[in-house]
Amino acid sequence: MTCSKIFSELPELLSEIIQYFRCDFSALHSCILVDRLWCRLAIPLLWENPFSIIHRGNCDSIEHYKIRFIEIYLANLNDDDKIKLNKYGVELLSNTLFNYPSFIKHLYMYSISNSIKKWVATIEKFKRILQFIDGTQDLDFTSFVYKSLIKIFIENEAKLHTFKVTNQHEHFDIISELVLQSSNFIYNIKHLDINLVVSYGAETNDIRPLLKFLSSNCNSISAINFSSVNKHKFNIVIKCLSQLINSQKNLKKIFFNNYFPYSALLDSNCLNNLNTITFSYVSFENINCLTEVFEQLNVLESIHIFNCFSLDFNFVQQIINITKPFKLKSLFVSEMFESIELLLQKSGSYLENFGFQSFEIDEDNNNRSEYHLLELESQLLESESLLIESITKYCTKIKFFELLEFNNQNIYSAFNLIVNTEQNLNYLSIDLSYNYGTCDDELSSIIVLRNLGQILPFKLEYLNLSLSIDTFDLTDFEIFLKNSQNTFIKKLLFYNIIEGTREKMGQDGMINYIKKYIMKEERVRYLAFQNNPDNGELFYLEDEVKEFKSHNITIQKYNDLYISFFNMIKND
Repeated sequence: MTCSKIFSELPELLSEIIQYFRCDFSALHSCILVDRLWCRLAIPLLWENPFSIIHRGNCDSIEHYKIRFIEIYLANLNDDDKIKLNKYGVELLSNTLFNYPSFIKHLYMYSISNSIKKWVATIEKFKRILQFIDGTQDLDFTSFVYKSLIKIFIENEAKLHTFKVTNQHEHFDIISELVLQSSNFIYNIKHLDINLVVSYGAETNDIRPLLKFLSSNCNSISAINFSSVNKHKFNIVIKCLSQLINSQKNLKKIFFNNYFPYSALLDSNCLNNLNTITFSYVSFENINCLTEVFEQLNVLESIHIFNCFSLDFNFVQQIINITKPFKLKSLFVSEMFESIELLLQKSGSYLENFGFQSFEIDEDNNNRSEYHLLELESQLLESESLLIESITKYCTKIKFFELLEFNNQNIYSAFNLIVNTEQNLNYLSIDLSYNYGTCDDELSSIIVLRNLGQILPFKLEYLNLSLSIDTFDLTDFEIFLKNSQNTFIKKLLFYNIIEGTREKMGQDGMINYIKKYIMKEERVRYLAFQNNPDNGELFYLEDEVKEFKSHNITIQKYNDLYISFFNMIKND
């Protein structure tokens, strides 16, 4: 009886297990080969977002076979549309094993168009066609494929989970037209990403009809991302944005990029649902209603601030005046922060993620005398030290620490922060590449290599070091590897930013030290090692990759293993 019950529930159990492989394409492909049941459970996950295989970073290098899935989708075209494709020499499958279009869950405008363009450009049949058709004809064909794909998704009753749309896109009219005709396609959206682009002197598409349609036909959104490159032009959609927010019954997260339309949150319907707000590159200048906005939010658990502006006394005072806890979970700063200590006294105990970039003198001050510039530089250094010391004093729960554009003065304060947070610290990134060539890079790198290894926690999920390492003398590199032998690091990344050829850089010597102190000790699970971008990666050395694999260490590309905490928060 017990065995019978277990076997009857096996499909449901397998389905739950396979859900954990959602982002692991390799594992999902393996599941397909087990048997018919496993295949039936894995295929929908593989086809939720196949367009994610291509993005701006790999558009030129992606292999053609990886985007052949477009042809599988197009097999669902009606006969008339297939004839149109045949004129271009495209031959499609007569039938498919699964209804693949019905599985699509994520629709990103740029990803789809990039995939189509890559598919068109790489198919052998098109190489001769593209030699004599002009750009307009090529665009017409791309638009035809784009529109065909969206129609196929709608006609096969796909239900979107994530929708990323921008009004400045060559195919916006296609998306808008088809979506406005099909409420079933978008009614179940959980994650909405809207990028409003308005350029001076340029025509842009009106996104308001789409926002109004979403307000009327979709009330299940749990996360909304809003971006605008022009805060003045953003005012034209404030009313529609407010309507959209008010129409949602379960809105949990809002992300504001470049502009904070605070009026959209005042007296909204999300006061008892909204638990996360993220501000990115937002200027808080002349915003005087922060206390009122945050007092209304009854279940707010996380506030994230990324490189925002005008974090002055007025901003801090409004936060201090809030009677509720201000649960600041992330703070990434790149400019002087007035009254930082007052803010951390209120919110420092909540802070888990901290990123710091060395402050720079404003361009408006470049015409000042050398004396004044030196005085300003001294003030910036003092502000940097005060910031890191305040974080060290008030924030003991730091899990993610990112240090960019550091100098010889603030690096020691950063070391103290690492020591003070070692019980919680799990992600650490020290990156000199952001200001490479503007300071004594090698000296700063030497300081890191000589002092970091011995203060690392016993276990790290992630460590990224982007430094300028003298490959003629690897003594300091070896010191770091020796001193960090007691630390297990799941994902370890090295990026040597110094310029030169592979022979001059001594890449082989660095790899040999990595083998000696990391590979043989098996204290890393994933490793990425890259010299200056023009000089290749360990990932492309097949024999080396196999050797590391024999020690249970997987070699990956640096950019693939690199973690952007900003993207983690935005896409969570």
